[in-house]
Amino acid sequence: MRWLAIPVAIALGWLLFTLSPLWALYDLARAVRARDVAYVERHVNFRTLRLSLVRQTTAAVKAAADSNPTLEPRERQQLSDAAVGLALALAETMVTPETVIDLLDDGWPQRLDLPRPEAQPPSGLNLDRVGKLVPYYLMSEMRGFRTVVIPVPPEAARIVQTRIRMRLRGWSWRLIDIEVNEALRQRMAAGLAKTIAKAQQGLGRN
Repeated sequence: MRWLAIPVAIALGWLLFTLSPLWALYDLARAVRARDVAYVERHVNFRTLRLSLVRQTTAAVKAAADSNPTLEPRERQQLSDAAVGLALALAETMVTPETVIDLLDDGWPQRLDLPRPEAQPPSGLNLDRVGKLVPYYLMSEMRGFRTVVIPVPPEAARIVQTRIRMRLRGWSWRLIDIEVNEALRQRMAAGLAKTIAKAQQGLGRN
């Protein structure tokens, strides 16, 4: 039976490896509950997170512009370009450890002054004990050996989930991306479009 030792060891090693990001997620959830800014600063890649949120927001703005029959193609392109530039500038100041904690706490960043729809349920990291890791593990998706995507909460419908992407760097997992739920993405895009419209009106008056 010695020949079974190698495949069993490989299977056990793979299981432990796939569990490792869940332990990192559990530690992140504890940091969120404790409002531990220092921990979040060390375990979040803010550069990739900012770029991801810019892409999500500007894609929603572009989709809204493309569906507006009153806009000419040139106006749609101008709106998209303005959205990218403004979103990049805003992301630098708005995507901070505090806002990440605020977002992961219940799935909605109250600091950004975006009203939550009444029908939008809380979708934060509810991990106050180790036993709650099981559904997160069952719904997690390994992307190769170094990346995992985890839906939050795992039992919710896709449209209301916040999806966390973590990547292995050295010997630790870091959060590199947060795909926000559809309602928040639309609110962020609407706020960005409104800011652009106000800026364009101001330029027109001048």
